[in-house]
Amino acid sequence: MACSVILAHPAPGSFNHALARAACDALAGVGREVRFHDLYAEGFDPRLPAAELGRDAPLDADLARHCDEAAAAEGFVIVHPNWWGMPPAVLTGWVDRVLRPGVAYEFTSGDGGEGVPRGLLAAKAAVILNTSNTAAAREQHVFGDPLQRIWKDCIFDLCGVADVRRRMFETIVTSTPAKRRDWLAEATTLVAQTFGPAA
Repeated sequence: MACSVILAHPAPGSFNHALARAACDALAGVGREVRFHDLYAEGFDPRLPAAELGRDAPLDADLARHCDEAAAAEGFVIVHPNWWGMPPAVLTGWVDRVLRPGVAYEFTSGDGGEGVPRGLLAAKAAVILNTSNTAAAREQHVFGDPLQRIWKDCIFDLCGVADVRRRMFETIVTSTPAKRRDWLAEATTLVAQTFGPAA
């Protein structure tokens, strides 16, 4: 099994790209196989068409590959900026289309979809690496840290991933090269400690 690293940032030279590279290197350093997806570079289509709504809907080959990788992944590293308290649309679309019924969750027998789903993902842990231009204290006090609720409570908990670790790096717009180097080292340590040496 491999760990999936999912990156959602449109600028190739961004700090998000540097974080994704650091995560891939950290995973390789502890003996983990890596499946890396730069959603913007791949041109991932975030739109969920009506034809894909059904659990057994036919999926094109690229989407089916994403689904198979997500279902089998032993862990996830998700890298994205904080835009309006949300992930970029391309990543939200990835969640909509890839973490689908039968892949990431299911409802128990007799449940018509109104209950709490049972998670199906094999992953034991997920690391979320975010960037922001909002100070952490303001993010927490004014907005209630919506990205924590989205990733831990609304996505990974429901899909069966209990160990969700998140680090927000801020404030990017005023950060120095030295500070960014420190952050990359911190991200590397977090990913390595979360996924540890492969058994």
